[in-house]
Amino acid sequence: MIVPSTRMLFWVAVVVLPAALLTAVPAATMGALLVIGAGCLLAVVDAVGGKRSLDGIKAELPAVVRGSKDRELRLELRIFNPRQKQRRLRVALAWPREIQAAGDEIDAALPSGSEWSRLPLPCTPRRRGNYRISSAVIEGASPCGLWAARREVPVQSEIRVYPNLLTERKHLAALFLNRGSFGMHAQRQVGKGRDFEKLREYVPGDGYDEIHWKATARRGRPITKVFQIEKTQEVYVIVDASRLSARHPEGTAGKETTICERFVTASLVLGLAAEQQGDLFGLVTFTDKAERFVRAKNGQAHYNACRDALYTLEPKIVTPDFDELCTFIRLRLRRRALLVFLTTLDDPAIAENFVRNVELIRRQHLVLVNMVRPPGVKPLFEGAGVTAVDELYQHLGGHLQWRRLRELQKVLQRRGVRFSLLDNESLSAEIVSQYMSVKQRQLL
Repeated sequence: MIVPSTRMLFWVAVVVLPAALLTAVPAATMGALLVIGAGCLLAVVDAVGGKRSLDGIKAELPAVVRGSKDRELRLELRIFNPRQKQRRLRVALAWPREIQAAGDEIDAALPSGSEWSRLPLPCTPRRRGNYRISSAVIEGASPCGLWAARREVPVQSEIRVYPNLLTERKHLAALFLNRGSFGMHAQRQVGKGRDFEKLREYVPGDGYDEIHWKATARRGRPITKVFQIEKTQEVYVIVDASRLSARHPEGTAGKETTICERFVTASLVLGLAAEQQGDLFGLVTFTDKAERFVRAKNGQAHYNACRDALYTLEPKIVTPDFDELCTFIRLRLRRRALLVFLTTLDDPAIAENFVRNVELIRRQHLVLVNMVRPPGVKPLFEGAGVTAVDELYQHLGGHLQWRRLRELQKVLQRRGVRFSLLDNESLSAEIVSQYMSVKQRQLL
């Protein structure tokens, strides 16, 4: 495709239009027609040359680019120039709507004597997910500069935008410092551990329940068992991606942040914490069925696999099915594990369904249930005073909902399940604090 350039319009205005006016004068008609014909011939020849000027020009982008939401990302565009001549090109990429680029078009100056040229493309992803760039449009000038030749070239690049954990990690900076097994300050363990470590000679003061009777009989003297703090315990985050997680948490109205987005971020932060403590981390995502299941492991490669399983998670407008979910967990997870549910139970029917089905797993596993506090859900006399009648009814409705959730908390507590109503801003920090408390008290 070729289009007239600014130079073409200038010469038409300066030469062709005056020559066309001179055709009205009989004495100058022939000369004017010759000037117009020469100009048209030059434009045709230049147009043919312009079409061939982009022959062999190719563009390449990295196959996979990884970045974080709201943080600048730099792509590198490589342009192949087979003629190795100095020239200027204009390049435009088909950016996804969720990727904010520095500009719609980029001017590239290709140096002489080089087949490949590199062009940095800064951009900022505004939403997590998987995005693809499949084409680029390259524009170059014709030999005489009268035309601008354009050509669409294929480029295949996948942009993976992960949640931005920088803000969350600032609140938990002490945990991620590599100073001992429990972050910045070593925490005192409650108890002596449950994993068998070794045998040793009896020391006065050892309890009878610590004596290894078979080893004592073989050796003819008292032998005591030594235990160590449990390592490599299994921690699973169970993320709700059903219809209620599509709502906006308090303080984010009108933004693209949803409860599901907060669940994904908190899950990855907890995964980092489990990795620091030497535990095995896994995850389950569910809607009206169990969607994804990643068995608990550790290591950087496993964490990357969990991150890849979560970064494209979006809520679906379906009702969660805890019957199928709890059956799935009971069949798949044989070893006792810490199950951290990230869900929403302010719907009475959904809450009743959860209470009924959690019986399948509560005896085998340690279950923690966390929910983001809905807007306005708090005791009636907490917060600012009422200034209008409408605010009175809003506060009363929030109090009634808060009371139902408190009753749900007591019902779950009687079953050995801990239910927490957490604020949006401190969701990740509170979940990690719960996990560290379980580790300290050796509840698993």
